[in-house]
Amino acid sequence: MSQTILRNVVYLDRDGTINHDSPDYIKSRSEFKFIPGSIEAIRLLTLSGFTSIVITNQSALARKLISPGELDHIHAIMKAAIKSGGGKITDIFFCPHLPNEGCDCRKPAPGLLLQAQLKYNIDLPSSIMVGDSAKDIECARNAGCGQAVLVKTGKDDAAEDMLNAKQIDADYIAKDLLEAANWILANPHLP
Repeated sequence: MSQTILRNVVYLDRDGTINHDSPDYIKSRSEFKFIPGSIEAIRLLTLSGFTSIVITNQSALARKLISPGELDHIHAIMKAAIKSGGGKITDIFFCPHLPNEGCDCRKPAPGLLLQAQLKYNIDLPSSIMVGDSAKDIECARNAGCGQAVLVKTGKDDAAEDMLNAKQIDADYIAKDLLEAANWILANPHLP
């Protein structure tokens, strides 16, 4: 018996998209702060039938700045807050490696999206990636996502310039995740 193909998936970056990012990494529950509107954005996506999956680089693990247990606690708190706000995060995939380790899961490599695709039988051409960095948009393109949305809430002010230099375009540039969600919901022509 074949598994149902999952469509209407939104891959969400974490730091700089759902919560405020830090140049010193998010290392504890006390440092994890939602960006205003992000819980509402995920609620709107959930109510509209989208499946939200978090895709995040977490090199703080390899740097020994955070323990696996603390990362699990942060993710549990994030999921609980989103659930109490009416939304749902179906799963979280993270890369624990350093940038120079050459893994296939650190964005912009598509490994995490492909792991999620295999686990849930996701139709990648109908999926959307939302993130705050050039790596997120490049990852979406590398994986074959149908759409990629750049949000301007991250710490990387040069994301658009980096994308332009690589001749990679975001399908939409939003001020934050809430605007990105509203754009996704207002565009029924999306895959």
